[in-house]
Amino acid sequence: MILFQFKSFMKFRSSVILSLILTFNIFPQQFVYQGSIDNFRNASGFSLSSSGFFYVTDTGSDEVTKLDTLGNILKDAGGYGWTESIFDFPSDVFATPLNVYVCDKNNNRIERFDKDLNYISQLFTRNNENSAERFGYPLSCATSNQGDLYILDSENKRVVKFNLFGQYVQDFGGFDAGAFSLTNPKKLAVSSANNIYVLDDRRLLIFDQFGSGIKILNLDENFINLNIVGNNFVTNSLQNIYSAQLPSRMPELQKVVLIGSPRNVFVSSLIAGNKLYVLVKNEIMIFKKT
Repeated sequence: MILFQFKSFMKFRSSVILSLILTFNIFPQQFVYQGSIDNFRNASGFSLSSSGFFYVTDTGSDEVTKLDTLGNILKDAGGYGWTESIFDFPSDVFATPLNVYVCDKNNNRIERFDKDLNYISQLFTRNNENSAERFGYPLSCATSNQGDLYILDSENKRVVKFNLFGQYVQDFGGFDAGAFSLTNPKKLAVSSANNIYVLDDRRLLIFDQFGSGIKILNLDENFINLNIVGNNFVTNSLQNIYSAQLPSRMPELQKVVLIGSPRNVFVSSLIAGNKLYVLVKNEIMIFKKT
């Protein structure tokens, strides 16, 4: 039984569509290359917990790896398969101080581990009678500070929300969401204000915690990933990285200047403190703010 439900909510409370201008300040953020952590075959996503540990999903090995910020490998979990604690194309990972959520894409589920990568449970709804609960081929997931889990459902092109007990609450961004319908979703992130940011082709869609559309920002570059750590909003294309400060509902993206960076194709990126971490296929590149 679902412990609570929303009596009503408006999917189109506000439909504000804006063009997002990528700004180039006279004094842009600059980061100097410090080194790298090299251990991956085909990294697909990473997350930095508030405790200071990295968790990296690797589709080359079908594993998730826990590391410290010095690059010491603390534990691996996974391997190819479909039974519990293993994966078939782990597409993304999200870490809280206590839990680690892995999007097991081709097994159509989210697997939950504790902070030390001991298996806890899975969330699989593809065979549920209620079609609203079903999700398939999850690309991304994140939790709010209230414990709600948001899953980017690539099969049905929407976001599905579950409470901290794993019970379905709602879905949004689907075919009936009008201007806020997702067409080619890539990644989601949740801010400390519990707003949900979704990359969708050349758009950034922003929803509130009830699934109501807040803003649509048209992007003039093809971004592939985004992360929010604290108030640091970071998004990247294959070759460029941009950052913004939240809690602004309309982030003003500023291009990040990388000094001494080896040429590479970016997978994901995030900022924590005065460090920028950039995930590429085989490693995490580390930069320090000047």
